[in-house]
Amino acid sequence: MTLLLSTKMNFVTPPPQDSDNGLYALRFKNSFLDELPADPLEENYCRQVKCACYTRVKPKPMEKPRMLAFSSETAQLIGLSEDQCLSQEFAEIFTGNALLPGMDPHAMCYGGHQFGNWAGQLGDGRAINLGDVINEKGERWALQLKGAGPTPYARGADGLAVLRSSIREFLCSEAMHHLGVPTTRALCVNLTGEEVLRDMFYNGNSLMEPGAVVCRVAPSFLRFGSFQILTAQQDIDLLRRLVDFTLKHFYPELGPPGKESYLAWFRVICQRTAKMIADWMRVGFVHGVMNTDNMSILGLTIDYGPYGWLEDYDPDWTPNTTDAGGRRYRYSHQPQIAHWNLWQLANAIQPLFKNTQGLEEVLNEFPVFYQDHWSRMMASKLGFSEFRMEPDQMLWDELLVLFSEVETDMTMFFRLLSRISNTFSEDSDPLEILGKAFYRPDDIRPEQQEKFQQWIIKYQERLAEDGMDPEQQVESMNLANPKYVLRNYMAQIAIDQATEGDPSLIKEMLELLRRPYDEQPEQEKYFALRPEWARHRPGCSMLSCSS
Repeated sequence: MTLLLSTKMNFVTPPPQDSDNGLYALRFKNSFLDELPADPLEENYCRQVKCACYTRVKPKPMEKPRMLAFSSETAQLIGLSEDQCLSQEFAEIFTGNALLPGMDPHAMCYGGHQFGNWAGQLGDGRAINLGDVINEKGERWALQLKGAGPTPYARGADGLAVLRSSIREFLCSEAMHHLGVPTTRALCVNLTGEEVLRDMFYNGNSLMEPGAVVCRVAPSFLRFGSFQILTAQQDIDLLRRLVDFTLKHFYPELGPPGKESYLAWFRVICQRTAKMIADWMRVGFVHGVMNTDNMSILGLTIDYGPYGWLEDYDPDWTPNTTDAGGRRYRYSHQPQIAHWNLWQLANAIQPLFKNTQGLEEVLNEFPVFYQDHWSRMMASKLGFSEFRMEPDQMLWDELLVLFSEVETDMTMFFRLLSRISNTFSEDSDPLEILGKAFYRPDDIRPEQQEKFQQWIIKYQERLAEDGMDPEQQVESMNLANPKYVLRNYMAQIAIDQATEGDPSLIKEMLELLRRPYDEQPEQEKYFALRPEWARHRPGCSMLSCSS
């Protein structure tokens, strides 16, 4: 089997009829293209697109595509084996140099609020959807290349991506899935053989960086902004068609299209979003760019840009340099931002209703949805059978005060907390158990140590009152509190080595993050505080949207 390669887009040569190569056996059904209108223009230049949900566009041919890493679990979702992922055909296809029969590349049109301001048309500026694979279970998986070249929505940019951001997205997509957080997936990250000019912090220091393409996978990449743009354009007929399409393919259990199913659909989106945000808060994840165009209509974490995990607990931390001033998307503000974004989605679909009462009632339920998920999450994190709002909230607030006084690693603290048994006494030193989670244990003053000890005594009393079996309590905590997360410095050292030609750490990180709740004694080096060298290093402490 060979590829027909040239400077233009080509189709992979079909194999013999008896071939068992899964690449050629992939079955595509592109309902989004079949049922919704396309941009009548196919010329690839920046423009405002009206009366359409997408534009057909071809990926940019790359010089020397090479597969750098892939996820075997995601490959299995669409029916590919590891051997097929290791082939050169795979690298050519998932860098955008060749198409399989049934692929129909296109970029989606959407708008959005960015940092609280309406930005108008945005769209897939460098994301090109290849099509929807229907697997053996009948599941729909959309394949999308990020960094495969410009589209009419690129707003003058080159549509490419660099290796550092592609590795970060690839690893984080899979890490979040294995943490149990709703997310898009990643199939692979491929080198393009080309270099891309980027100014990482927009400060005039541009550098040439290795180019790469990451293949993202999700049931759909529809966003809040997909609906917002149509309302902004006053194209209510197409808005209704898009909502009906979404109900038909992703929420069929809600019944035929109509005002009742529209409202039920919006309620489910609010519930799914609440759960997703509660999971972010549980593992200490900060998205960094919660614009409405980065909010999935399926309640998935989408678009991994300048994200990060809390190292020392700081509720005001954001990983995004662009957000450093206002800190709109800081860790503690994520639930409120999700609520605000849902308000914008409600405004977008409001023309489908005679009045806003039903939408407003559902929106007012969002804090209840979130509180329900948050309470269950907190009960698991602390090892309680249930979170009792009055006493347990006070216990939690006291702990946060201690975190503000003593620089504490959130991930490590809660994982170590499960090791405290009901036999802990007033004479015990909490630092013997929790000391590994403190960045400067020698600087902890006696009065702060006393506060921690008193808090642990109260915590032990609460555990005893709860009466949960100790083994069950530890198990519950260890399933809620991961031992390993994708710390920024870990991603950065994998990026550094891959840039030098050694992708082995990407594979090591991927293997580690497949089992984030397991002990994995052989990987204990990653259950550690952020190194001091990473405290202020670019890529470890703060990131930008440059990729």
